Amino acid sequence: MLTSHATRLALVAAIGAFSVASCSQENDSAAVQPAASSSQSAKVEEAYPGQNGNSQAGYLSGQPIEYRSINGENIYEGDIILTSEQVANTGARPESAGRTSGRWPSAVVYYTIDAALPSQNRVTDAIAHWQTNTAIRFVKRTTQANYVTFRVGSGCSSNIGMIGGRQYINLASGCSTGNTIHEIGHALGLFHEQTRNDRDTYVNILTQNIQAGYENNFSKYSASGYAGTDYGVLDFGSIMMYGSFSFSSNGQPTITKKDGSTFDIQRSALSTGDKAGIDAMY
Repeated sequence: MLTSHATRLALVAAIGAFSVASCSQENDSAAVQPAASSSQSAKVEEAYPGQNGNSQAGYLSGQPIEYRSINGENIYEGDIILTSEQVANTGARPESAGRTSGRWPSAVVYYTIDAALPSQNRVTDAIAHWQTNTAIRFVKRTTQANYVTFRVGSGCSSNIGMIGGRQYINLASGCSTGNTIHEIGHALGLFHEQTRNDRDTYVNILTQNIQAGYENNFSKYSASGYAGTDYGVLDFGSIMMYGSFSFSSNGQPTITKKDGSTFDIQRSALSTGDKAGIDAMY
């Protein structure tokens, strides 16, 4: 029923925590790829910019994954923080779009903003963008048990979906409104676009150009369906999609279209596919 929707949905039943500095910046590719526009300077999200940590084997909804242990936290795909309970779960439990445990009931997200967070307009503007473009509502928390707190972090990071209790969206000083929209997407249940099961139909992943320690940011999920659901075709304009030069070690592309051409990272607004994905989920 969704013919051109690109977003990968992740509704994981139990997922926890966050972190301060600035998000890492995409490599400037103008010298080697003249066609790349200035939007390549948009920042890709990381929980701990410049820190690789140690590779760990774990599970995400029963599917084996690799994640990084950094400062005592379980970092997945660069900016997703998983709980210890989640990565220890070996049970093959389907927890995708058919489940509601990872969704915010009635599409309402309760939230607070830490008083120490600078430039709080990043949060309020991102919330306004989500409310203008989707059915998601954000309500300031009073006594609700499940809620998000926006706070200072080492980078830009979030959990996946509603995990229960208090959870965080971490924003360093360099995390933009666009990065905040992206992190809210994770908190609502969206994975990165380039990790879709079917992504190899649409893109080439050039592993030889990926920075050491960041390879798992480009790992697709198995076809088991346990970790998420793909809708429509891959969306190069999704706010959840990396750009061609994300995490490049040498100024060369890490992702290209199947014809070898490059594309920009987009951190300005939700795409049509992003909106359709949230509509399908909620």
